Amino acid sequence: MAKRVKKMEDVKKADRYDADQITILEGLDPVRKRPGMYIGSTSAAGLHHLIWEVVDNSIDEAMAGYADKISVILLPKGLIEVSDNGRGIPVDKHKVTGVSALETVLTKLHAGAKFGGSGYKVSGGLHGVGVSVVNALSEYLKAEVRRGGKVWVQEYKIGKPVKTLKAVGTSKETGTTITFKADSTIFTDLEYNWGKILDRLRQQAYLTKGITMTISDQRIGHRPKKYKFHFEGGIKSYIKSLHRNKTVKNETIFYVDKDIHDCKVEVSLQYNDEYNETVLSFANNIHNPEGGTHLVGFRTALTRTLNNYARAKNLIKEKQDNLTGDDVREGLTAIISVKLPEPQFEGQTKGKLGNTEMKTYVDNVFSNSFNTFLEENPKEAEAIIGKCLLSAQARLAARSARATILRKGALEGLTLPGKLADCSSRHPEESELYIVEGDSAGGSAKQGRNRRFQAILPLRGKILNVERARLDKMLANNEIKNLVIALGTNIDDQFDLEKLRYHRIIIMTDADVDGSHIRTLLLTLFFRHFTPLVSGGYIYIAQPPLYQLKKGSTIRYAYSDEEKKSIIQELGGVVKEGAEENLDEEKDDNSDNDKKTSKGEDKKKTAKITIQRYKGLGEMNPGQLWETTMDPEQRIVKQITVEDAARADQIFDMLMGNNVAPRKNFIQTHAKKVENLDI
Repeated sequence: MAKRVKKMEDVKKADRYDADQITILEGLDPVRKRPGMYIGSTSAAGLHHLIWEVVDNSIDEAMAGYADKISVILLPKGLIEVSDNGRGIPVDKHKVTGVSALETVLTKLHAGAKFGGSGYKVSGGLHGVGVSVVNALSEYLKAEVRRGGKVWVQEYKIGKPVKTLKAVGTSKETGTTITFKADSTIFTDLEYNWGKILDRLRQQAYLTKGITMTISDQRIGHRPKKYKFHFEGGIKSYIKSLHRNKTVKNETIFYVDKDIHDCKVEVSLQYNDEYNETVLSFANNIHNPEGGTHLVGFRTALTRTLNNYARAKNLIKEKQDNLTGDDVREGLTAIISVKLPEPQFEGQTKGKLGNTEMKTYVDNVFSNSFNTFLEENPKEAEAIIGKCLLSAQARLAARSARATILRKGALEGLTLPGKLADCSSRHPEESELYIVEGDSAGGSAKQGRNRRFQAILPLRGKILNVERARLDKMLANNEIKNLVIALGTNIDDQFDLEKLRYHRIIIMTDADVDGSHIRTLLLTLFFRHFTPLVSGGYIYIAQPPLYQLKKGSTIRYAYSDEEKKSIIQELGGVVKEGAEENLDEEKDDNSDNDKKTSKGEDKKKTAKITIQRYKGLGEMNPGQLWETTMDPEQRIVKQITVEDAARADQIFDMLMGNNVAPRKNFIQTHAKKVENLDI
C-alpha cells in the first residue's frame, strides 16, 4: 500500500487540496425538515446511514491514494467516532463563505471537494451532502483535523458551530476524526447494529485493496469487541470468502484490474456447482443493487466470450444453439467494481449506475482478459463450459415443464388450485394470501378469515428444498406448483410482479421444529426464485401466540415466555416449578376467617389460571385464530427484508445447501442460544 500511495502522490504533486477546491451549491436548512430525502429514513437504516456517509469520506481519501487506515469506534452514550489517516479536511478560510473550509464542509449542504474537479478524481459521494447531513442530524458533533503539523478542533450542535475553529496542539500525523451523536428527536431507533456495521466495513475493505479497516465496540452493556480487516487480494479475496463453503468449478479465481480512460475496471469471478447466481456490482465502492451499465457490459461480454471459446474448441456442436445469458450465470459468483471521475447514479440511494461509457469499458477490459484466462486454463475453462451446458439442458427441460404445468390460462386465474380458498377482492393491494401448514390449520384459517380480502392456501407436509433442485424438478412438486399458480406471477426469468394477486403473502406455521423448517423452506423458495417479492417487502411471517392464559372470564394470549410470566403476575398467579398448568392464585393469609364466612356472603375462592400451550395452529378454533393471528387490528406479523444479498446467499447456502460441515458447525456454535427447543 505504501508504494501505491507514493506513486499516486507523485502523479498528483501538482494537485491542490485547499479551500479553493470547496464549491458551494446551497444551504443546510432543508435537512432537518425532510431528513428522509437525504438518508432514506429516520429508522435504523437512516441511523446507520450516518456512519456510511462519514466512512465514505475516508474511503474517498483511500481511493485517491492518501489514506490506508480507517477506524470506526462505537463509544458509550451513542457516540460514533470515525477516523482516517488521510490529508485532513482543509482548515484555511474559504473565500466565499468567509469561514474555514472545515466549517463550510460541515454546514453547507452541497459543499465539498467533489465538485471542483481537483479535490478528488474519484469519489463515492456524488452530491457532497454526506458530512453536512450527519452534522445537521446530530445533537453533537466534533471534528478533529490533523494537518500542517497542528491539531484543529471544532464542535457543533444540531449543525451549528459552538465555537470557532482553533488549534489545540501539534501532530506529525495527518487525517480527520469525526465524532457524532445522532439526534434523538429525529431518529426513531438509536441502537446501532454491530453485525450490520461489521459487514459494511468488511465489504469496504475488500473493495479498497490494501486498506486497513478497524472497528471496535466500547459501548456500555456490550461485550467489548474489536476487528481488523486488511485484504491484499481485494475483490479476489471477496470471491474466496463468498465461496468458503461451496464446491467450486474453477479452482483458479479469475481477476482483472485495469485502468482505461481515467477510469478503473476491476472484475473477479468463480463458478460453483450450485444453481444460483451471485453478482455484486459497485461504482466508486458504492453497492449498486439494481446494477447499471457496468453490469450490462459484464453480462454481455461473459455470454459472448464463453460462446466464442466453446465454439472455437468444439465444446458446442455446430448445429447446437448458443448458450444464453441464463445458462452462463448459473452457479456464477462475480464482483464488478468500477471507479470513475463523474458517476451518474439514479437518485441519492445510488442504486443504479447510468454512465453509458462504462458498458463499453467493462466489456472491453473483461472480455479480453477473460478470453486469455480461458486459453491459459483449458481444464478450468472446460469445467465452466460443462457447467453452462448442463444449465442449458436444464433450461430446456424446465421450459417443457413450465409449458406443461403452468399454462397461460392457469396463471390468469382460470384454473386456480383446488385447495386455495380465494378472497372475493380482486384488488391485489388489499388482498392477503396466508400460506398455512397442514389441512387442520387450513380449515380453521378458512373459517376464521375475512373472506373479502384474505385467501388461504394450505400446504401438505414440507415443500421441496429448492436450494438443491432445478426448476423442472421444482415444478414437479405439487405444493410449489400450486403456490406459483396462486401467486399468478410465474417464476424466475418469466416472473412478472404486475401479475401478483396478493400484496401481502403471510407464512403461517406452527411454533415447533417442523413449523420452523417449513418456514425456512418457503423463505428459500421466495429468496431464490421470487426475489422481487422479498426485496419489495411482500413477504411476512405470522406470529401466533404460544400460550392462552385464562382466569375466570378473562382470556389473555402470550407470544413469549417473558410475556406469559408478565401476564401471570398481572392476573395474580404464582409460577410454581413444574406446574404451569392450573396455577393457583396466592391464597389470603387469613384462611381461617374464610372458613367462618356465612353462606350468604361471597366466599373467597382460590381462582385458577389455566394455561394452554399451543403446539400447533390446528389447536385454535377459528375465532381464536382470527383474534390472535389474522385480525389486522390485533395481529403481529414480521416483514421479511434483505439488506445484504451476499450475506443472505451465504446463510441460505449454509442452512439449505449440500455441504453438511458448515451447517453442523453452525448448529454446534448456536445450540445453547435456542429457546423453546421442541424435541
